[in-house]
Amino acid sequence: MVETPNADIAQRFREVARLLEEQGANPFRVNAYRHAAEMLDRLDRPVTAILEQDGMDGLRKLPGIGESLARSIRDMIKLGRLPMLDRLRGASDPVALLASVPGIGEGLAQRLHHDLGIDTLEELEAAAHDGRLRDIEGIGPKKLAGIIDSLASRLGRVRRRIGWGPQAGEPFPSVDELLDVDREYREKVEAGTLHRIAPHRFNPTGEAWLPVLHAQRGPRHYTALFSNTARAHRLGKTRDWVVLYYDDGTHEHQCTVLTAQRGPLAGKRVIAGREADCEGYYAAHERSRSLVRRET
Repeated sequence: MVETPNADIAQRFREVARLLEEQGANPFRVNAYRHAAEMLDRLDRPVTAILEQDGMDGLRKLPGIGESLARSIRDMIKLGRLPMLDRLRGASDPVALLASVPGIGEGLAQRLHHDLGIDTLEELEAAAHDGRLRDIEGIGPKKLAGIIDSLASRLGRVRRRIGWGPQAGEPFPSVDELLDVDREYREKVEAGTLHRIAPHRFNPTGEAWLPVLHAQRGPRHYTALFSNTARAHRLGKTRDWVVLYYDDGTHEHQCTVLTAQRGPLAGKRVIAGREADCEGYYAAHERSRSLVRRET
């Protein structure tokens, strides 16, 4: 483990709070990070010792620390960095992201990034299913199955049909909810009302061009940004592909919303990996509109 003192984590939490506030996030979320930083400053026991001796339960028992903040403290201790802070700074590291998947260390992550050009978890998932990962030395059938299962959880995939409307007790957001956050992001981008950050990658002039949205739907906190991956730049999709990060208080997930280029959904916004659900969602909306037209 990387020895990270309480003061260092508190400083990172204050930076998270400052960036969230600058980017228009929910004030309650901003204050949660500020209060956590103050608690860490007062804490007379190193959080490294708490995690080592009491695990995540010990972190969750700290005053004002829920599941999300406990995970952030754990990430700082184990990784020496906070992925959410990297995103807020515009400094996301694709190698670090790939290495966060169980079974993929930094060395393998470097090879996947440089040899296969993989930047995102979704691109990693595609490579896991299309056979490219099987050709990588060090990835056997057992490790590949573990990577696929981990990605299914991280990316919000389920083996049963989720559906497009709200589902009671459903662990993943509905298509309706995800497309609504995507709509809000793109409308506010068009209106020019969002804070812009200067991404570190593919931005030699340091221009603050990347709009960022923080939104909430029920228990879920969302961060939305245009994709800034190598593939998005290569295909000219940096103003179309929208990456949604969402935290439901238990885990953080991500998905990408894009405009379909072919098939029955061509021209419509769809969630990568949930095209069947999106087709059902649009079909249901079309049926509703048809009923309204007949009644009028």
